[in-house]
Amino acid sequence: MAVTDAAIDKIKGMIVSGELAPGARLPKEADLAERLGLSRNSLREAVRALALINVLDVRQGDGTYVTSLEPRLLLDALTFVVDFHRDDTVLEFFQVRRILEPAATAMAATSMGPDDIEELRAILDALPEDPSVEQLVANDLEFHQRIARGSGNTVLCSLIESLSGPTTRARIWRGLTQEGATAKTREQHTAIYEAIATHQPDIARAWATVHIAGVEEWLRRAL
Repeated sequence: MAVTDAAIDKIKGMIVSGELAPGARLPKEADLAERLGLSRNSLREAVRALALINVLDVRQGDGTYVTSLEPRLLLDALTFVVDFHRDDTVLEFFQVRRILEPAATAMAATSMGPDDIEELRAILDALPEDPSVEQLVANDLEFHQRIARGSGNTVLCSLIESLSGPTTRARIWRGLTQEGATAKTREQHTAIYEAIATHQPDIARAWATVHIAGVEEWLRRAL
């Protein structure tokens, strides 16, 4: 194992064991290096690497702290990685969406309260009668993100949001080329909303599956 990897493992061990809690400040560099049996250079490299994936927060002149370790923060690194996808993998991202989003939609139908449902209705109503492709896609993204947050599961929400980037271009492409894409999106979003508003998780799951699978099937034919 490389020296830097060993240093990362030792700091990770301190966090996982609870010795360093979220928000805790790391000991001074010299003290921590001696305690872990590391060179200061190896420790610096490890801290740098952990800061890149939002595990540590290096504050100039103040010290190094463990972050909140919230899923949204830690999964930012996943968002960064998936942005490097190739066009020939976008179908696979839709397949993952088809697995995750119906589950999130069913959970939202159970957990979203009146204020949350009102927000979702407002997103639907914000779409103009004759929207541009950009307006349609932006509204679509906002609608799905609100449902993901409404699931009440922060890990699931973060995973879904990290997948939105690679599928955005396909959504735009569909809006430009598929006849009736706007009407179909509006109709299916309304059906999903109504299932959530009436707290019917099975119906919400079914409509979410139909909605995502429809885009996936269009993309499969287009490719």
